[in-house]
Amino acid sequence: MFTPQGPTLRELARQALSSVEDGYDLLAPTFDATPFRTPDRVLAAVSRALAEFGPFESGLDVCCGTGAGLPVLRAVCAGRVTGVDFSTNMLAEARRRHPAATLVRADALALPFAPAFDLAVSFGAFGHFLPAEQRTLFAQVHASLRPGGTFAFPLPAPPRVGSRAYWTLWAFDAAMRVRNALRHPPFVMYYRTFRLADVRSALEETGFEVTHLPLPDFGTRPDGAPNCRLVVARKV
Repeated sequence: MFTPQGPTLRELARQALSSVEDGYDLLAPTFDATPFRTPDRVLAAVSRALAEFGPFESGLDVCCGTGAGLPVLRAVCAGRVTGVDFSTNMLAEARRRHPAATLVRADALALPFAPAFDLAVSFGAFGHFLPAEQRTLFAQVHASLRPGGTFAFPLPAPPRVGSRAYWTLWAFDAAMRVRNALRHPPFVMYYRTFRLADVRSALEETGFEVTHLPLPDFGTRPDGAPNCRLVVARKV
């Protein structure tokens, strides 16, 4: 799963015992060599899907990390591309890789923007927000978008109950809960707290009109449901 350029087991352990911010500051130089970076295949699929809704003018990547999602915005936005993250070192890596982007250090639960963006995206960051924080996060994105603006993100289908992937994610979340019960500050990263029905409800309660469409690159489950969706929320 990890490349020779990636973090060592010791470095990952240090991250897990840190706060979220300090952990990502530690991991930033090697983050793109870990399986936690959003795969290029996902980014390309989202870029193709968003092209059907655009073109957009200005774009915002929420929790941009090292900037993997910024080329998606650049592909579909004619104007300014901005990334926001609260890790100084992750932003430094993003700045090195994407010097033309505007990069802002801020907490996603308190975004410092006026309604200035036509499109907001986010990739792989929602596990860092507890369910009780999701409405605040969505409200902050809503406030950063112009009227009619779009918030879009990929959402994989949950693994089949009883499958190896299901038990792997269950064990990871359980380990995180034990770690956070025993050590402070917490490291919030849960994989099973971002379900489509709950997410749709929270988005609608914060003023979005929500649709979703399959990302065909990832096929379908035995019941015909897509393996991955693009959630598209429009500010109304």
